[in-house]
Amino acid sequence: MQHRGFGGRARPVEIRSPRRAGKDPRALRPHPRRRGLGRVPPTRATMRPLALHDLHAARGATFAEVQGCEVVSHYGDAAAEHAALRSRAVVFDLGFRSRLCLTGADRVAFLHGQVTNDVKALAPGAGCYAALVTARAKMVSDLNLWRLQDELLLDFEPGLAAAVTGRLEKFIVASDVQVLDASPHFGHLSVQGPRAAELLARADLPAEAPGLNLSSVSVDDAALGQQLVMNLPRAGTAGFDIFATGSATAGLLEKLLEAARHVGGRAAGWQALEWARVEAGIPRFGADMDETTLPPEAGIESRAVSYSKGCYAGQEVIARIRTYGQVARRLCGLRLADELAPLPPRGEQLLKDGKEAGFVTTAIASPALKANIALAYVRREACVMGTELTLSPGTGASMARVVALPFA
Repeated sequence: MQHRGFGGRARPVEIRSPRRAGKDPRALRPHPRRRGLGRVPPTRATMRPLALHDLHAARGATFAEVQGCEVVSHYGDAAAEHAALRSRAVVFDLGFRSRLCLTGADRVAFLHGQVTNDVKALAPGAGCYAALVTARAKMVSDLNLWRLQDELLLDFEPGLAAAVTGRLEKFIVASDVQVLDASPHFGHLSVQGPRAAELLARADLPAEAPGLNLSSVSVDDAALGQQLVMNLPRAGTAGFDIFATGSATAGLLEKLLEAARHVGGRAAGWQALEWARVEAGIPRFGADMDETTLPPEAGIESRAVSYSKGCYAGQEVIARIRTYGQVARRLCGLRLADELAPLPPRGEQLLKDGKEAGFVTTAIASPALKANIALAYVRREACVMGTELTLSPGTGASMARVVALPFA
């Protein structure tokens, strides 16, 4: 996969790195009511627009901002979009997400020494989930990454390209590695839901979709060029991401939406995806993880951390947590009172017997469960199924109960 039409060489797109990794002006900032997991929203002038804005607007989209980037919030009926995601299949435009490519002869060895998972073990076309951390094992970002024939592709949350680039470039030194912004060169679509593979087949994408999680296949289309199809469930169901050259993305989106119609699916926006990922207990960097988070605190170590790969920046801290002790807090699920309104904001304090026990990260009114639920960091001794906690007086001292993840 190349960065201009997946063929030929393209000039690198400069990303201005911050003076210190993690100091991107769009990164998370402490919430005024609680340490961590708050942020300062960007101004309208700095928001990066969706490449396919006009196409979505013509379909009745309502837009929102997430970490400095424009997203489709919904197409008029977020609840129906969520229902289609849970029972059939939907199509998302994920063009707002950050995308980097690493090139150069030393790219694999270099990235292997920077992230928490095993990059050297990946065969061409395979991928993994990982975290990029500081020397103290605090997260810079989580990443989906793939080892392609001539490069490594990184996919991660919006608004973090400068911070991730700065963190990587800090350690390149004499290595033959280049970090390129791939987002201008190709689009990013996603098909999620139990009938996602059927939708792909109807769109003449792989008859046998990539079967292993984070595996990929390359597809050549006479009209739309080369596409990469990745097995990547994002909401607790089956799911696939498709990367296509920028000029072909609009045509591919129309093709996927026509296929969705045949399986009872539809286009869907951020709101439906956010509801579903919380119901599935999946933390999101920028909401449930930030630069104060250790990977084991967020419960992602089973997917994101290799304990046998050898050294990387931050490895000693994560290894000590596993060998000698536990983290002081963990991400837990909470069942909130059904009558609670409004829902607690990010950073809302949790109490146990009148003492601080944690704080809320994301709270939603779950369409699937017909209940109010939340993700929250809870101190280790209180993060036990069935434990009753109290939301701080700002929400009327309502009760919250620790429950297992995923919710549904």
